[in-house]
Amino acid sequence: MRPQFRLTFLLPLLALALSNSSLTSQKLSTPAVPDADRDLRHQSADWLTIEPHLPDPTTASPQKLELAGDVLRARRFPEDALAYYGDALQRGGPEQELLIRMGVTELELRHIEVARAYFLRVVRLQKKNAQGWNNLGAAEYVDGRYGTAISDYGRAIKLDKKSAIYHSNLGTAYFEEKNFDKARQQFDIALTLDPDMMQHNGASGVEAHMLSPADHAHYCFEIARLYAHRGDETNMLRYLTLSSEGGFDVLGSMGSDEVLAKYRKDPRVISLVKNANALRNGKIAVADARSGGVPPLLPQISN
Repeated sequence: MRPQFRLTFLLPLLALALSNSSLTSQKLSTPAVPDADRDLRHQSADWLTIEPHLPDPTTASPQKLELAGDVLRARRFPEDALAYYGDALQRGGPEQELLIRMGVTELELRHIEVARAYFLRVVRLQKKNAQGWNNLGAAEYVDGRYGTAISDYGRAIKLDKKSAIYHSNLGTAYFEEKNFDKARQQFDIALTLDPDMMQHNGASGVEAHMLSPADHAHYCFEIARLYAHRGDETNMLRYLTLSSEGGFDVLGSMGSDEVLAKYRKDPRVISLVKNANALRNGKIAVADARSGGVPPLLPQISN
């Protein structure tokens, strides 16, 4: 299982001095989960199915403990997953890989400071760990530290120029900084590396910082512009539709783009704008999830 990521907000609780000593004998302090909540989850049918097959932390190999953590995280038992990752670490499992898993899981629990500490530890152990830098950038991004995220994503890209995820993440951070030219450049690189990049919905990830409706509509327009320049009319029209439904002035903005300008009088574009206006004026909720949905402006974490 190699999940990827996404998230929102800060719950400060960090009890680790980031020294050069090994984390195999240390544990980060994470916010306690109310016993009642955890007990309730442990009464679920899913838990009762999984629990009998979990390995004994005192005797199992690091590999089995790590796998148990992966299964528990995938089945939405993140606190239990953290316990097994910690046990695997204590028993000599691969430190950097486990720290990354633990950091991603902490992000899922919205413990950004704790996650950041794990990712910092990874890049201090190995300065050329591209995943570590990407994940550190994601933690900074969801905390609203876009400039720092841009720097971290840039370091990840220097180490792995062929990762569409890293370029897409850098594009999202540039978008938040309102640097739309650089954002488009990075999205274009990401699509060149992975033509399906914008279709990934990151279902295995964490809900991250979301744009305002107006910014999200603008984001869809920028993606439509990108597809237009790539000659992909199907996706161009899909994102123009989503942009217009979100309230963005699609027709007014198309005139300033050398490629999109020729579509301003296209019957398909006129129709989608007319329909979007009717939807908004009628106060009908517009679903983002149609036809594969809108790729949220969310960083992806490699795990």
